[in-house]
Amino acid sequence: MENQETNPQEEGLQFNNRIDLSKLKNAISQIKEQLHQVIIGQDDFMDLLMVALLADGHVLIEGVPGVAKTITAKLLAKTISTGFSRIQFTPDLMPSDVLGTSVLNMKTSDFEFKKGPIFSNLVLIDEINRAPAKTQAALFEVMEERQATIDGKRYEMPPPFMVLATQNPIDQEGTYALPEAQLDRFLFKINVDYPSLEEEVLIIQSHNDRKGALPQTMVKEVLSEKDLAEYRSKIFEILVEEKIVKYIAEIISKTRNHPHLYLGGSPRASIAVLMASKGFAALNGRDFVIPEDIKKSMYPVLRHRVILTPEREMEGMTTDKVIEMIIQSVEVPR
Repeated sequence: MENQETNPQEEGLQFNNRIDLSKLKNAISQIKEQLHQVIIGQDDFMDLLMVALLADGHVLIEGVPGVAKTITAKLLAKTISTGFSRIQFTPDLMPSDVLGTSVLNMKTSDFEFKKGPIFSNLVLIDEINRAPAKTQAALFEVMEERQATIDGKRYEMPPPFMVLATQNPIDQEGTYALPEAQLDRFLFKINVDYPSLEEEVLIIQSHNDRKGALPQTMVKEVLSEKDLAEYRSKIFEILVEEKIVKYIAEIISKTRNHPHLYLGGSPRASIAVLMASKGFAALNGRDFVIPEDIKKSMYPVLRHRVILTPEREMEGMTTDKVIEMIIQSVEVPR
């Protein structure tokens, strides 16, 4: 028997995998090792990024300025042999600035479509809530269907395609709240907190030791597009028992009639939890999902999809607290 001890919840868990996940697990470890050359701490943040990468999902990253949201996303792109583009959202940004536009070719007298920055593999959208609704709507089709329809013609996004969007929860002046339909297209919403005192000391020391060297120069590519596609295909082979599927459905169903919530999770949320839990299982070298994977997935999957009632919001309650209450109210499958 192979003994896997990946975290305290799985201590003593013994199993033989049906599929070989050793290469996948090693690749993820290499990516995190590269990121840790620059990023201090933020282990949960990195784990969620890895899971989203494996599960082919988009990520919304929320945190105050200066907690390494943007640099982490940029460094992640640097570790993968894919295209990368960055779009700074502003109030005057138009859909054509994101998707592209048709321009007249003087030689042929025909209009040619010039692709915008969204046509890349890993796309970093900085301060996504700065752009108006018209520009936000331009992302709906791209994020959900991996395609853009412009002037009646469909353009496919090159795989892999992943949007990493950042927003600041404090500075809300001149921002536009993201539509619920757009929020629902993000697999995760990740809250990035301040570092601990010990981590802050290491951050300052690390910056001092770099002596002006750019963080991007310290990180190298460790994963090819071909390998990423192979690892993503393995995610679909992760075993999910019927009782685990029912466990997901019961939790999501309870969000729809909970007295503290005005809006609950949709079936898309259920599927997101399923895919994320498979990602967590693969991250831990398992080819099957356990309830702990479901619990880890629920918070980042649901926190941007459920809405508190006005009364609870005024009382200072958070969506994470309600999600915790719902998880505790549902019996864990054995």
